[in-house]
Amino acid sequence: MTSKSSPGLGASMKDKLIQQALERRQRQTGDGAPPASLADVSRHARAVPEQFYRFDQHPGYQQLRIMHDGAARFGLANPFFKLHESLAGAETTIQGQRFVNFASYNYLGYSGHPVVAEAAKAAIDHYGTSVSASRLVSGDRPIHRELEAELARLYEVDDAVTFVSGHATNVTTIGYLFGPRDLVIHDELIHNSVLQGIQLSGARRLSFAHNDVEALDRLLGDQRQHFERVLVVLEGIYSMDGDYPDLPRFVELKNRHKVFLMVDEAHSLGVMGANGKGIREHFGLAGKDVDIWMGTLSKTLASCGGYIAGESALVEHLKFMAPGFLYSVGMPASVAAAALAAVRCMAHDAERVATLQARGQQFLALAREAGLDTGTSTGLAVIPVITGSSVKATQLSSALAKRGINAQPILHPAVPEKAARVRFFVSCLHTPEQIAQTVAIVAQELQKL
Repeated sequence: MTSKSSPGLGASMKDKLIQQALERRQRQTGDGAPPASLADVSRHARAVPEQFYRFDQHPGYQQLRIMHDGAARFGLANPFFKLHESLAGAETTIQGQRFVNFASYNYLGYSGHPVVAEAAKAAIDHYGTSVSASRLVSGDRPIHRELEAELARLYEVDDAVTFVSGHATNVTTIGYLFGPRDLVIHDELIHNSVLQGIQLSGARRLSFAHNDVEALDRLLGDQRQHFERVLVVLEGIYSMDGDYPDLPRFVELKNRHKVFLMVDEAHSLGVMGANGKGIREHFGLAGKDVDIWMGTLSKTLASCGGYIAGESALVEHLKFMAPGFLYSVGMPASVAAAALAAVRCMAHDAERVATLQARGQQFLALAREAGLDTGTSTGLAVIPVITGSSVKATQLSSALAKRGINAQPILHPAVPEKAARVRFFVSCLHTPEQIAQTVAIVAQELQKL
């Protein structure tokens, strides 16, 4: 029968042909189950609940709708996805209005820095806007290798590898290197990307109380002998709280229990240490004291992506085998060039680092004097003002926006409800006057709530 005649098939003939096809498939699979009739298939389909085949019925979306509807009842506008119309540095423009901006990771002001911008432009002119395939297939560009060599020098380790996403860097590194016979232990406040990587790996996951070295020691004493590889994951600066671990004590545990130690420096690079070299410089540690140094290119380094730095065996292994590197397109040369320029600028910009640290300390000191709850923040670029409820955090953020300050609320479930907050990211480009005025306004508006 030709395709031209098929539109003329009667309904009964169509049903018969479909039933025959189902029976043939059943015989080929050899599972012994009786062939399903069209009526059975139709009946089973009708029994499937809507939430299993409609996105608007997905539980996650339903929860999102509840949150939006609840905010609307309180007269609160959505504080997220604001449309910035200019460079987002210490100041930004949103819908034509100028704001003092505390919602940017541009810690050293390199996003928009003329040297960094020019490097990205030159790379586009020379290499185009994409490398158009994975680096294994399309090959490297010199700029890739220069960036990775600079990162390795920064950490005083053998080598480094860059990825096109900071989140994916953690997911694919942990997800690939560890497996069901292994254990990954992390600080209870660790980033989502680490949790996703552990889930992908199939390794056992345990957490310990925030920055509690003794708790980790006890956990390793109880659990180390039951697993092959054990990884401990910390952050350099915790992005929600603005504090940091006593890294030398964790290094001592790593050596004593014979485990791997990984430090996520997303928020500590450029922020800690006299020269911005991160938590390693802050504590005077050697690069080899930590097995896996991880960081992002999107914050201090004013670009996009992530990196892993460490010994040659680690980096070579990831380059050839980690799915998030192997099967992802290579980093555009312009993105690598921007990060490379920022790394090289930072090597000579100790003054910017010192200014950033001074501005953060000023914000923290003034906030504490005003009676604001800043939690455990150390004043190193990340400073929360804890409000105690998601509604109050959203209200405070909205009130600040009306007074020309852009600072985002952090709501449940990103943090516990009682720990809801407005989070402030400080830049070296903020002036002392901007910080003093901001803290005063925060105190005023919080008092009204």
